[in-house]
Amino acid sequence: MVDPESKTAQRRILTAAKRVFLSKGMAGARMQDIADTAGINKAMLHYYFRSKQKLFDKIMSDAVANFFPRVVGILNGDLPLAEKIQCFAAEYVDMLLENPYLPLFVLNEASLHPARFAKRWWKDRESPFTEFARQVESEVAARNIKPVHPLQLVINMLSLCIFPFISRPIWTQTTGIDEEGFRAFMLLRKTEIPRFIMDAIKN
Repeated sequence: MVDPESKTAQRRILTAAKRVFLSKGMAGARMQDIADTAGINKAMLHYYFRSKQKLFDKIMSDAVANFFPRVVGILNGDLPLAEKIQCFAAEYVDMLLENPYLPLFVLNEASLHPARFAKRWWKDRESPFTEFARQVESEVAARNIKPVHPLQLVINMLSLCIFPFISRPIWTQTTGIDEEGFRAFMLLRKTEIPRFIMDAIKN
């Protein structure tokens, strides 16, 4: 049985670490910063998490575990296609605003250990895109949308959501946009992405 005090301490550390990572980045964050933000000493921090990398991996793994089922639920749900794309974009942007390092973490994990990554998150279940693909094919057959391969559509949706976060260091420097401006811009993407997608595929 896990000690409740231990669970509380770990939650405080994870909350503090997430705040520090968001403000200083993975490279700029220090274990002392995290300990100070959590209101504990550095020895206690190392007792629960031996390194900054382990702490970062734990936060990102928890975020993935939280996020993937929600996205799969949207793709496999009963919403009309246009609403589904809208919900997908909103969910993705919200999650990435909260966890901006998630795409790089997922790409790194998937690249280094693709079989392990797929088994961990999808287990032996059907592909998370199967039901969505059926829906897209049905909409194409009914001539409600233009002919489009379902996976091409998924890749377009993912790319439009993820790319601004991956390329953020480059285009924030070239445009001079600040943190508040970036957030406002990405909140607008929640409506811009589905509008762009539907304008491209609807008949």
